[in-house]
Amino acid sequence: MPDRVPENPERHDDDARLLDGTPGTEGATERETGTEGATERETGTEGATERETGTEGATERETGTEGATERETRTAGADDTRASRNARGGKRTQNVAIVWLKEIVTVVAIALVLSFLLKTFLFRAFWIPSESMEATLDVNDRIFINLLVPGPFDVARGDVVVFKDSQGWLTPIEKKPAGPMDWVGDTLEFVGLMADDSEQHLVKRVIGLPGDHVTCCDAGGRVSINGVPLDETYINPAEVPTPDTFDVVVPEGKVWVMGDNRNHSADSRLHQEANGGFINIEDVEGKAEVIAWPISRWSVLDSHSDVFKNVPAGTTGK
Repeated sequence: MPDRVPENPERHDDDARLLDGTPGTEGATERETGTEGATERETGTEGATERETGTEGATERETGTEGATERETRTAGADDTRASRNARGGKRTQNVAIVWLKEIVTVVAIALVLSFLLKTFLFRAFWIPSESMEATLDVNDRIFINLLVPGPFDVARGDVVVFKDSQGWLTPIEKKPAGPMDWVGDTLEFVGLMADDSEQHLVKRVIGLPGDHVTCCDAGGRVSINGVPLDETYINPAEVPTPDTFDVVVPEGKVWVMGDNRNHSADSRLHQEANGGFINIEDVEGKAEVIAWPISRWSVLDSHSDVFKNVPAGTTGK
């Protein structure tokens, strides 16, 4: 039998070959290509992942930036809070200072008003320049007098009184030229905290009232009122008084005054040529009540009413 070469060789579905009879590489290539595609896809995925990672990095950077911004905002807020707190603190300090200043001014104003009212209606300060009232009053003592005596209260025997020198007992003093600080003294005088030296004043003890018959001296060198001798316990014990004789009846509206330091007091006894030695009650500024200065001599002045308790009322003054 002649040999036949088949024209169409048999093909198997499971055998894939090229036309030249070599095994089919295209399929493998395609598979490889597919694999490469898969790899590309994976690579793309990785790229996407990288992009996502980059995005995440960017987000993290942005988040860090936001965090920094938040910190800056918090810092700025804290600075504002501190500044606001400091401002409030400064205002509080200023308000406290203003309140304190107002209180001080109010207290000083009230004190000045009260002092002025006291000086005008109740008390007034005086300075003792001489030794005529020792040992009751010493030189440079500061005293406060009660302006309610005389009127509405009457002058009593034994009262220590301050009176104007309307009878010319004192030697006139030459006024000093005005100084730049005189306003301080004038202010203190106005409110009653300093003695007024615009007029000359004297301080003595009242011995005889209107209508009293006052004489000196009995056998013991004592002063007598209306026939009753006095044991004057207030006289300066350092010296025995020199007897100065007098015999007077006190007129209406006047008083007879003497100093406690009898040997050093130019009182009614030595000025009988002027107004009979009497002091007009209307010239009496007030009754000395206390020694206010120096502190070591703080005391209430005594009228020694016990010395005069047995003295009868005087006759009608002439």
